[in-house]
Amino acid sequence: MEHLLKGKYEAVIGLEVHAQLITASKAFSSDKNEYGSSPNSNVSEISLGLPGTLPQFNGSVLGHAIKLGIACGCEIRHENRFDRKNYFYADLPKGYQITQDKGPICTGGKIHLKTSLGEKVVNLTRIHMEEDSGKSIHDQDPYNSLVDLNRAGVPLLEIVSEPDIRTGEEAYQYLTEVRKLVRYLEICDGNMEEGSMRCDANISVRLKDAPEYGRRVEVKNMNSIRNVQRAIEYEVGRHIELIEKGEEIKRETRSFDAIKGTTFGMRSKEMDNDYRFFPEPDLLPVLVNAEDIDRMKSRMPALPNELYAKYTKELGLSEYDAGVIIDSKEIALYFEDMIEHTKNYKAAANWLSGDVKSHLNKYGIDIAHFPIRSKWMAELITMIDEDKISYSLAAQKLFPAMIGEPKTSPFKLAVKLNLIQESDELALMELVDEALAAFPEKVEEYKNGKKGLIGLFMGEIMKKSKGKADPKKTNALLQEKLEA
Repeated sequence: MEHLLKGKYEAVIGLEVHAQLITASKAFSSDKNEYGSSPNSNVSEISLGLPGTLPQFNGSVLGHAIKLGIACGCEIRHENRFDRKNYFYADLPKGYQITQDKGPICTGGKIHLKTSLGEKVVNLTRIHMEEDSGKSIHDQDPYNSLVDLNRAGVPLLEIVSEPDIRTGEEAYQYLTEVRKLVRYLEICDGNMEEGSMRCDANISVRLKDAPEYGRRVEVKNMNSIRNVQRAIEYEVGRHIELIEKGEEIKRETRSFDAIKGTTFGMRSKEMDNDYRFFPEPDLLPVLVNAEDIDRMKSRMPALPNELYAKYTKELGLSEYDAGVIIDSKEIALYFEDMIEHTKNYKAAANWLSGDVKSHLNKYGIDIAHFPIRSKWMAELITMIDEDKISYSLAAQKLFPAMIGEPKTSPFKLAVKLNLIQESDELALMELVDEALAAFPEKVEEYKNGKKGLIGLFMGEIMKKSKGKADPKKTNALLQEKLEA
């Protein structure tokens, strides 16, 4: 909104991210944790909280929480207790949610962003363990709301940021980094469209550098990172417009209409909800000692920021190339395997971001289903570096052949397809002579100063050799002949 009315205002934004964890069973029962099952098929007496049943903590949830805490540089609590958060919804069968209130497992920590204005650090308030509620469905029956309780009891980590975010773009980058992080750690698939990563945005606007925050509004039900950005940008504009008119901003919970690009009120929040938290009486404290944390640190994978620093500072890649590679853990691992067999890091990055990615996009597959071994891709690069094949032939002929015969080395395929580059000087000189003889008048024009015609001669040579002439040697021989 006119750059926040030319610097008069600033937005203050905090995000709450709920990440559904990848575990075989739910947080406090053995019920299956599986997306896409038939409605109400992954439930039992325990996840329904029926009388006489007791929860039992899933240790995998603790391991995932420690992983994320280490990755974000959090302080990890050694004694963890659970609480009951009491509220009623049709999709919360027990009438309460098991969560952590006063004692979250992780406090502090940071998420590092790269924005159009440079790097930024967003501080974290906390990360805590809890269970999910079920899902209410309002669009499948014209008269009734339906309830699917498969999600009830699914383990979550809630990641709460400090109100350090100032723009929709920063929120977009923050969520991108959080999603990338949980995917690298393999604790959540990050698919917002499926609801396995969800975000609530707390938004307010204040005068630039004012000491106090403005009236806060919470926006829920956003199913993509882009929609979070759009909702924030709309809501910030709405706040500024109301302030400029002298009207009051209501403290409320709003939702986002992705089709209209606007938010709308859901319910008033004039007072903080009284959830009547109290300690969960049916669960013992969960203890984490220093050895547990050290053991988890030793198992941590390389994280996106670490790989970014390695690629830009040690390998000399551009920020763009490094960003493309680390965007996906699977791509990064493939690249790591490639550079075990080639030191031409730039070429490896170019092939990954170019031909390989184009193939993946064309067929709608990920790198796990890409047929060519990373070792063969590295050998292809070596063949180009050693002038055994030109890049154009490699890209146009050999690469597609490798996809068709992925178990055969690129060198054997190149020999089989007669693609090995011609580097014999006598053979190349014959091609040079033939090309010059075909265009005698152009030879005279070249000698009279039209040096750009060398491309015409090179094109003729490549045509006659079917692309197999060594371009470096050919170019040198051609210039030598023309300047004689």
